[in-house]
Amino acid sequence: MKRVLLCILLFQFVGCTELQQVVNQLPQGTTGIGNAEIAQGLREALNMGIEKQVNKLALENGFFKNELVKILLPQELQKVDKTLRDVGLGSLADEGLRIINRAAEDAVSEATPIFVEAVKGITFNDAKQILLGNDNAATQYLEGSTKAKLYQKFNPIIENSFQKVGADQIWSNIITKYNNLPLTNNVNPDLTDYTTNQALSGVYTMIAVEEKEIRTKISSRTTDLLKKVFALQD
Repeated sequence: MKRVLLCILLFQFVGCTELQQVVNQLPQGTTGIGNAEIAQGLREALNMGIEKQVNKLALENGFFKNELVKILLPQELQKVDKTLRDVGLGSLADEGLRIINRAAEDAVSEATPIFVEAVKGITFNDAKQILLGNDNAATQYLEGSTKAKLYQKFNPIIENSFQKVGADQIWSNIITKYNNLPLTNNVNPDLTDYTTNQALSGVYTMIAVEEKEIRTKISSRTTDLLKKVFALQD
């Protein structure tokens, strides 16, 4: 109430720009919510992204039938896909694409706890600035703070997933058939690295989907903390 009265009085004497500068200089406690509580609200939003969106990726076809995150072939294998289809081996090409996505789905199911722990440990140096940022500002901060470390943990899971779902054998067969075709150049891409990066990108994409929902739809703020924190950016 005091803040409102102060703003009314100030408005009688200064313009909008000057008023905003004065308001920005008010003690943080006058807003009724501090940086620590804002940070906790951001963590809760990211956790909801994991719970509601990322967990879907771990289901069968979670990547393969989600156009937002479906993993397509790397550029160096686009010619493999086209050539196989041109010579009547479209079903083999389809299986190769499906198995890459299946490996990502399998890896996410094992790696979700890694993301949960990462969110718990993340430190928002300027939570208020992130809160007032764009629709995926918290997700971008999470990605920048965790991607390099998570890659090291995620990559071996992807490699094991390839072996588990038979992707290594299937792609060995695909590439062998392609390399045996006349007038083709041999290829040998690092599918594990490629799929790891694409899987991580998919995870962050789906977390961002939920963050945007919470930022733009009041009905998506299902806890008192989320309502309190994200009301500040409305």
